[in-house]
Amino acid sequence: MALHNKNVTYSSHASRAARAAHAKGDKEFRTYDTSAIMPKKSPAPFICLGIVAVVVIAAVCFFAFRGCSAPELLAPGETAEVTIEEGESATSIGDALVAAHLIGSAQEFTGEVTRLEAASALIPGTYTFEGGMTAEELVRAIMAGPAAAGDTLTIPEDITRAEAASLVESATGGRITADDFLAASADASAWVSEFSFLESAGANSLEGFLFPKTYTVTDDMDAAAVVRTMLNQFSTEVAPYLGDFPNSYPASQGLDYYQAINLASIVAKESTGDQETRDHVAGVFYNRLASDRPYLESDATTAYEVGREPTADEVHADTPYGTYANPGLPPTPICSPGLESIIAVCEPASTDDMFFYFFADADGNMQAVFSQTYEDHQAAIAANSGDGAAAEGDAA
Repeated sequence: MALHNKNVTYSSHASRAARAAHAKGDKEFRTYDTSAIMPKKSPAPFICLGIVAVVVIAAVCFFAFRGCSAPELLAPGETAEVTIEEGESATSIGDALVAAHLIGSAQEFTGEVTRLEAASALIPGTYTFEGGMTAEELVRAIMAGPAAAGDTLTIPEDITRAEAASLVESATGGRITADDFLAASADASAWVSEFSFLESAGANSLEGFLFPKTYTVTDDMDAAAVVRTMLNQFSTEVAPYLGDFPNSYPASQGLDYYQAINLASIVAKESTGDQETRDHVAGVFYNRLASDRPYLESDATTAYEVGREPTADEVHADTPYGTYANPGLPPTPICSPGLESIIAVCEPASTDDMFFYFFADADGNMQAVFSQTYEDHQAAIAANSGDGAAAEGDAA
């Protein structure tokens, strides 16, 4: 095979003219368009690669969409059973409803819980839900309680233990009697091992701690189980405000846990209207307790003792619950206060007022007048009472 050196010319004895001609020909050859005589390259490999890429992308999108799409929901007429445990969060309940194919996402449920301010009103139990229910309908159903699972017991705010006992008997059709409930709630010390916040209550009853709420009383629950449910609810609701009690406002004012609930029960009975008014009433009572004349002078404490609206003589009598004759708090709470009154005791208004007076305006709405001095208080009563005269001893 001949070897060609690219530095060798076409003629071994080339003249100058020959070398010029060879150079010209080589240049023309290098710049000549040879595409017409070159073999064609097939586009097939590129087309195949493009098709494969499109197929892969489509498959990825398909499976990703299937993984992220909402689950198929139950049709109307189909049912699913969902059990909600005591203390279960709204998010957890939402997840259970998604798993039961009742809603497409937990956020649908938690959004309605937030809108309806129902986080603390969701009642545990076993529910049977029908397909086609909206998230709002599901929330309201859980707020109402599992009717098929037991009796519905509603404990209003600011009622006494005796009143609660009567409601328990009525709700259960007498299966749990009022006496049964009173016996189960008679001694707070019997519950301290389960609920440490009762430690300062001693052997007093659970007056003040039977949290107002709507409950479901199932057939397997006795009086003790109902009491336990109420105490659990109290713990859940009140923990954000008194959970770290040593660092709470009531503790800073020298009150123990039991006394804080005691004061909240009086605020509940002496207040009306919005949260701002309750906060102001609590501030007034704190001012009285801290003054050189620490008398609460509350008619409500005597009303609890006598079981009705008291007379002027009864209000001023030297009895255990007479807060005109005795300084400080009464021996026990006088009702189970709602959360608003407990919040008021934990976050009272900062005020110099020492007295307050409620009266009904021309439209029948209750109005509050707060005063720093007893003279101003008496003037407020005279100005707003129907007969222009102050009620004797009405210092609250």
